[in-house]
Amino acid sequence: MTIFLSILLILAVAVLFTRLASALSVPYPSFLALGGALLALLPGAPSIKLDPSLALAIFVAPVLLMAAFETSLRDLHDYRLSIITLVVIAVGVTTAAVAIAFHTLAPDVPWAAAVALGAIVAPPDAAAATAVLRDIKIPSRVLTILEGESLFNDASALLIFAVALHMAEDGNATLTSLIPSYAARIIGSIALGVALSRLVPFVLQLAGDAPASIILQFCSTFGIWILAERLQLSAILTVVAYGMALARRGPRRSAPLLRRKSFAVWETAIFLANVLAFMLIGMELAPLLANLDPVQRTSYFLTGSAILATVIIVRILWVMTYNYALRAGNSLFGAKSHVRVLPPTAKGGLVVSWSGMRGIVSLAAALALPSDFPERNLVQFVSFVVVFGTLVIQGFTLGPLVRWLQVPEDRRLDREIALARRRALEAAIGTLDGNPSPYADALRLEYRALLDLHEARDNGDLVELPDNAGMRLKATRAAHESIRKLRMNGEIGEIAYQRIQSALDRSYLYATRYEAAE
Repeated sequence: MTIFLSILLILAVAVLFTRLASALSVPYPSFLALGGALLALLPGAPSIKLDPSLALAIFVAPVLLMAAFETSLRDLHDYRLSIITLVVIAVGVTTAAVAIAFHTLAPDVPWAAAVALGAIVAPPDAAAATAVLRDIKIPSRVLTILEGESLFNDASALLIFAVALHMAEDGNATLTSLIPSYAARIIGSIALGVALSRLVPFVLQLAGDAPASIILQFCSTFGIWILAERLQLSAILTVVAYGMALARRGPRRSAPLLRRKSFAVWETAIFLANVLAFMLIGMELAPLLANLDPVQRTSYFLTGSAILATVIIVRILWVMTYNYALRAGNSLFGAKSHVRVLPPTAKGGLVVSWSGMRGIVSLAAALALPSDFPERNLVQFVSFVVVFGTLVIQGFTLGPLVRWLQVPEDRRLDREIALARRRALEAAIGTLDGNPSPYADALRLEYRALLDLHEARDNGDLVELPDNAGMRLKATRAAHESIRKLRMNGEIGEIAYQRIQSALDRSYLYATRYEAAE
């Protein structure tokens, strides 16, 4: 009961913090981490100890699956070089720089432990990146690169972490002896994810209604994560491969209403996971400080601040160096990329370099260290400082940086939406050919009017649609009011009222699906 009450209290406080963050126009993850730290320092504050493996499954798996499901394979392919350099080289360079800095500050720490710390704090977190960037308008090129990085860099860093941990525990282990087994893990993880994407949809079809189907969706997501861990594969890579493969196969098998309900539940669940995760990140401050005397706290904070600065500076140096080299190469030899691929810009490079928020993956990896790990308390504390520091410093300043740089928005997404909408309307009108019913005439008239609006524009951009949504909303409200009066007068019962209300809501949502795309 105590844990349940603590979670309720944390959720209630977290919702208040999200509303305050919205009012102040700051990213809620950063605000929640700061609020969690303040809450943890209050007398009698609830204390919840994170189980590392459980934290990763609960807080990372659904966020990662949704991000993978919404990721475009085409866009990943277009910007594959930038993404690969961030996932592989940037993580490796950051790990090495942190290991050198940490070993310099704490010479008694073995190199394997220093490398483990570097791998813990090297990857920006998928949940942090998507949650912070969701409300910031940035060019599609930058967003694609950051989302692609967030999908895979956790896996690359955790593989380095596993190797370093293995070498720290086994003094006879060598890098060359471990590489083949970890390469097999990568291949096996991807293969398992793709294979499950073909099997799971058939299991989901066993559900007879939306609630049962959605429950099976969550069960399959967590089950895939747990299965990958039991098979000693990368759970992150498995879920990413599963989500991306499922996105190419799944939607055709599900009904529109089920998709709408599923997305609504998943959006709520991911918001809940993010809220709890970022609050708990801040609340880890109190347990980490509990066993430290004032001298240790000062020393630990100084070390953590130095590693935090190292993490931020190394990312800026790497991203801007790569960005400059790419722009210089394009200038000297001419850009030969596809017309879809937007050229890199210095402003875009600055946004990417500053989007390095760490999150729950780094903290969970630090908390998972074995009890006999060298300087375990120091490593955990430094990891917390890096996670908390990047969330607060970069999270609070990313939006102002984008506005100050005046990063121009590209219209590629608008043009793609316009193209998709035009083709969808044409296909819908085609299904009505030969149907003389009055309802078909009404649909044909509506779809034709929308299509005429798009065809009137030559550049393929989105057009301003008439306020159909406003008219429909007014009409729907009048309909709702009429059935409410019938219920109040006793002419209809509650079940009849709710069924007609649901039908009106569904009709309104379907009728305004084109306006909602704006």
